[in-house]
Amino acid sequence: MATQTNAPLPEGLEVGGYRIVRKIASGGFSIVYLAHDPEGRPVALKEYLPSTLVRREPGQLVPAVAPDNLATYQNGLKCFFEEGRALARVLHPNVVRVMNFLRANDTVYMVMAYERGRSLQELIIRYRGRPGREVIPERYVRRIFAQVMNGLREVHANRLLHLDLKPANVYLRQDGSPMLLDFGAARQTLTHDAPKLFPMYTPGFAAPELYRRHQNLGPWTDIYGLGATMFACIAGAPPQPADQRVLNDKVDAVLQEAAKLYSQQLIDIVYWCLKLNPLERPQSVFVLQRALREPQSTVPVTPPLRPAVFSRWLDGLSARRRRAIKQDTTLMWSTQRAPQ
Repeated sequence: MATQTNAPLPEGLEVGGYRIVRKIASGGFSIVYLAHDPEGRPVALKEYLPSTLVRREPGQLVPAVAPDNLATYQNGLKCFFEEGRALARVLHPNVVRVMNFLRANDTVYMVMAYERGRSLQELIIRYRGRPGREVIPERYVRRIFAQVMNGLREVHANRLLHLDLKPANVYLRQDGSPMLLDFGAARQTLTHDAPKLFPMYTPGFAAPELYRRHQNLGPWTDIYGLGATMFACIAGAPPQPADQRVLNDKVDAVLQEAAKLYSQQLIDIVYWCLKLNPLERPQSVFVLQRALREPQSTVPVTPPLRPAVFSRWLDGLSARRRRAIKQDTTLMWSTQRAPQ
């Protein structure tokens, strides 16, 4: 994934009524600042600034765009603005709240609620590398991801995809509740002619369909990211990148080792989410939540479940639950990726 090479805006600068305090994060497509609104309340101000398309030197406010990149940059601006409007409609405690969006300095800014806490990535880094001990306790993993999935279901219900799920984008508030961050890869997905950004993904957490052009994306794509994030919680590191897994898959061996410390049911669920074939993964977050909530005793303690075994386990769910799952899978949709 690209890194940010442009200079941040100076501290103290006012943008659309918001005064920048300092830069707090950056990525290949954006810079995020801590800022104060007109009443002095803290907010997070996200600036669209794709480092592959624009250049901004220290002391400059307006990014310089090469003529060859201008059309792509303007299309990205439109998409970023539309995403801001769409995310502003998503009101859920486990999704970052978008409060406002504005244009300035020939780019677009998204104003989000500012929360104190730390990322799940920071937690994993702190506790990994302890021989014979869990990285993140299983009970905590289940509790956090149950809430993360609640937020992601709301995102999908609004016909958006996240497409960059990873521990760095799961933010843990001071009260311990998780919140999905950084929807820089999110997009509206019902129409093929919707504005599209250049592809962005994080190796290890990106589904294999994100590596190739003209692939169908949907909830199953975010579910791969969920599985990879859970994998990091139990292994202390990302899974092998999807393009490498096609050649020599090492994920199974890592999960088998993790089974010494975690329940086989959790291992099997992570393995299910990380299937390289999108059709073999859970097709909606609802299905995945049902599986995570099932009593651990309902899954036999065996090596990671393959599709036939897992299908038999799912068939053991009650008729009422299976009907609910069938209803929820109507949430699915697909789209095509922008050419790389």
